[in-house]
Amino acid sequence: MTRRGASARRPARAAGWLAPALALAAAAGYAAFAWASGAGTFPLDDAWIHQTYARNLAESGQLAYVPGQPSAGSTSPAWSFLLSVGYLLRLDYRLWAFFLGGLSLAATAWFGQRLLRRLVPSLPGAALAVGLFCAVEWHLVWAAASGMETMLFTALSLALLDAFYVQIESLGAAVGTPGGVDPAGQGPASLQQEARFVRAIGLGLLGGAMILTRPEGLALAGLVLAGLFLFPRPSGWSQVRLRLLLAGTALAVLALALVPYLLFNLDTSGSLWPNTFYAKQTEYRSALGLLTRLWRVLSPTLVGAQVLLLPGFFFALYRLVRRRQWVAGLPLVWWAGFLLVYALRLPVSYQHGRYLMPTIPILLLYGTWGTAALLRPRSPQMPVRVLSRALPVAVALLALVFLVRGALAYRDDVAFIENEMVATARWLEQNTEPGDLLAVHDIGAVGYLVDRPLLDLAGLITPEVIPFMTDADRLVDWMLQEGADYAVFFPDFSATYDQLAQDPRMERVHCSGYAWTRAQEHENMCVYRVTGGG
Repeated sequence: MTRRGASARRPARAAGWLAPALALAAAAGYAAFAWASGAGTFPLDDAWIHQTYARNLAESGQLAYVPGQPSAGSTSPAWSFLLSVGYLLRLDYRLWAFFLGGLSLAATAWFGQRLLRRLVPSLPGAALAVGLFCAVEWHLVWAAASGMETMLFTALSLALLDAFYVQIESLGAAVGTPGGVDPAGQGPASLQQEARFVRAIGLGLLGGAMILTRPEGLALAGLVLAGLFLFPRPSGWSQVRLRLLLAGTALAVLALALVPYLLFNLDTSGSLWPNTFYAKQTEYRSALGLLTRLWRVLSPTLVGAQVLLLPGFFFALYRLVRRRQWVAGLPLVWWAGFLLVYALRLPVSYQHGRYLMPTIPILLLYGTWGTAALLRPRSPQMPVRVLSRALPVAVALLALVFLVRGALAYRDDVAFIENEMVATARWLEQNTEPGDLLAVHDIGAVGYLVDRPLLDLAGLITPEVIPFMTDADRLVDWMLQEGADYAVFFPDFSATYDQLAQDPRMERVHCSGYAWTRAQEHENMCVYRVTGGG
């Protein structure tokens, strides 16, 4: 390498760290803003569920929501394990959760720019733009400061895709070549065979970690394993055998990481996947048409500056198909499949579409790619030249506007959890007896802060409720049968809970009284004494 070439690479490498640094600052900014406003915990009750699992894991070595009772309720054992490290080190659980979320957002920005640089080496500026956009996209920053596993899952999915492209390039696939195959048919001659198997092991480990973070990662892991065999197209038995060995190695390592968790679930609950995997699908089952459900899950991911990238997104898709760059389109297949699965099984958009947030970096990646290809800042035609120069500025300004609005939403979300769930948990701690059995919907804060036996109306730790969790009469019968003393829920959460609140066997004894909730035309969280009277 010449001295000039080396010096030219230094600014590029320095710029590559800009996006991760900005991501850390953005996540810290959200948490600090909410903290300064008097709301210093999490914007989701589910974050408290993870904290409860993590605390019990650190104290007892068991994955259990109730100490001494192993539970298959954790959708993300990998996240629970990472959170438990903070308890072992005696760190503040909130700061540790925010730190992990910030690191995950930084990794997302890093791998986002790496992926575009790998897919389109001729657009280094666009790659940096993707990283910066990931760092400040308000959904992603909100997720990083949520205490949830969302950004860890997102970062691992991008890391898996990046590792996949490194592997297939070593096999001779060139992402930017029509058809997705290097005309030479082979990668660099110096590449050792052992390195391919080391990468296959890495792919298996990444895939296993991703699935242990969110079970829907199984789809992307399957796509990657298929891609190892398909790209570039094997020619001859020796190539087929090599692909089978590489894919088999990755699959075996993935299984080693995953099988113990599946066996644990099977032993504790009788199902391979966590209880919530089934409970959520039952609770949010929808009779809406498929297109309506698709729009419901897609639309929250478009709320932000990324909406300006939609023409570029479709242009990138068009170019991929026209040039037959199939291997470069694999992340798009996952993006579309992810949306479709949620539309079919869990068509919800609440909490800013948090389940669909992992798809946003893919939207940013291809949207930025296509937009950069469309722009003509030196065009002789004035309208084209003006639009090409104005659009990047508009995207940047709109991203900053939404970053600020997202911070306000984050503050309000944290305040809602603290003044509804946390405040109700404090009331229960002070106004119920130690042996009282509590039947709770949204058990996170109550489970973490209140030392009482629990029944979970959402099926997380009591999966037997799942078959009838939308039947109000059977829910009350079940609570009475189990000996519940109190029930805790939002009366307007659903039609089921509206009926539950009207049941004569439920006597309201306390509501949080948080004014903001009422101003949004919703009911407060309430506590009911469960009686046998009619």
